[in-house]
Amino acid sequence: MSYHKTIQEYAEKKVQTCIDHDTISDKLFAKYDVKRGLRDINGKGVLTGLTNISKIVSMKEEGDKRIPCDGELWYRGYNVRDLVKWTSGKRFGFEKTAYLLLFGELPDEEEAADFIRHLAKSRSLPTNFTRDVIMKAPGKDIMNSMTRSILTLASYDPNALSSELTDNLRQCIMLIATFPMLAVYGYHAYNHYENNASMYIHQPMPRKSTAENILRLLRPDGKYTETEADVLDVALMLHMEHGGGNNSSFTTRVVTSSGSDTYATMAAAMSSLKGPRHGGANIKVMEMMEDVRGHIRDYEDEDEIRKYLTKMINGDAFDGKGLIYGMGHAVYSISDPREQIFKAFVEKLAQEKGRCDELQLYNNIEKIAPEVIAEKRHIYKGVSPNVDFYSGFVYNMLGIPVELYTPLFAIARIAGWSAHRIEELVGNSKIIRPAYMSIMKERKLKV
Repeated sequence: MSYHKTIQEYAEKKVQTCIDHDTISDKLFAKYDVKRGLRDINGKGVLTGLTNISKIVSMKEEGDKRIPCDGELWYRGYNVRDLVKWTSGKRFGFEKTAYLLLFGELPDEEEAADFIRHLAKSRSLPTNFTRDVIMKAPGKDIMNSMTRSILTLASYDPNALSSELTDNLRQCIMLIATFPMLAVYGYHAYNHYENNASMYIHQPMPRKSTAENILRLLRPDGKYTETEADVLDVALMLHMEHGGGNNSSFTTRVVTSSGSDTYATMAAAMSSLKGPRHGGANIKVMEMMEDVRGHIRDYEDEDEIRKYLTKMINGDAFDGKGLIYGMGHAVYSISDPREQIFKAFVEKLAQEKGRCDELQLYNNIEKIAPEVIAEKRHIYKGVSPNVDFYSGFVYNMLGIPVELYTPLFAIARIAGWSAHRIEELVGNSKIIRPAYMSIMKERKLKV
């Protein structure tokens, strides 16, 4: 620890040196027309590839103009709204949609049953893995715990480095199956060793869906209602894929293109997703809502809510950053289809849990926040609530701890990452290597 303190002090001394040499003027980005974040000034992403997996629609082309429209999300040619209707209340919506993403077609009853059976058989960890890997170094950051577990699983796979498509597909299916265990067991280890809570490790049940098993593994009594499982199943479906351009899916494509193995690729995607600008947004929404509840007396008083949201956007409330979390999206303009689909299930769960008063607060903020943002900010497209606005509220009603919010995202998104890895392996042979322009000034060394 003494050396750690010494190196920390050294780093503190050198920080300003890094800032002095690594700061690049905004004027230079404009001069060379660099698309920061791979997006242009209007938020449109730079085209870096082609995909047949999913599609996001946020604008309609009218002549040479792009007009904002209600958002759409498509998986393998199917509108996600229709997929949710097709599977809702029938269990295994996540599994059937994962099959669609991986193989490009909706499964018939026999294909669905076969895929679900193989997922169930893959829902196991190597002997003593939970004890020796997951519980040996528990921590609050479950995403880091999961990433370590993913990399360690490679040690148990004799074909871990194989470039054969069969091996890679097997590995993807195995990770889709085991992610819930890596997440929930990682949380239980942290909760026991760090919070002195009781330890219980349930085994998944083969005839239960992914959503049902998550709730069963998480709870001491393993019990859940049909509504709870249905809502979580839909949440997983809505989070499992979102175009090839999102940060973690693009990371999957980049690392796959280098020839790296499945385990390293998924670990890289996890590292991308855990960033607060990507997968941790619903946590900020929950923190914000807790602050709002502490300052709003009447959840139905729109004037009171508007005044407090105005203070937030002015940087005078909550975290002082001038943001209303859960509002707006990098791609969607008028509406996020995932939020619109999810809202009906949120209402159903809120009624079952007796939390309709809180839902009313969410509804009022959903209505008022875009108006406040439009008044105070110059925006090039519409502002609407995104899926993160409600997802944290749902997880809270399900009794899911905050530490598992982002891991739940990963449990869903591993299906999309797997589809993008397979597509990259099948259709591309070049390593992804974008260009960076050097603005370095050459210097002569006196010798």
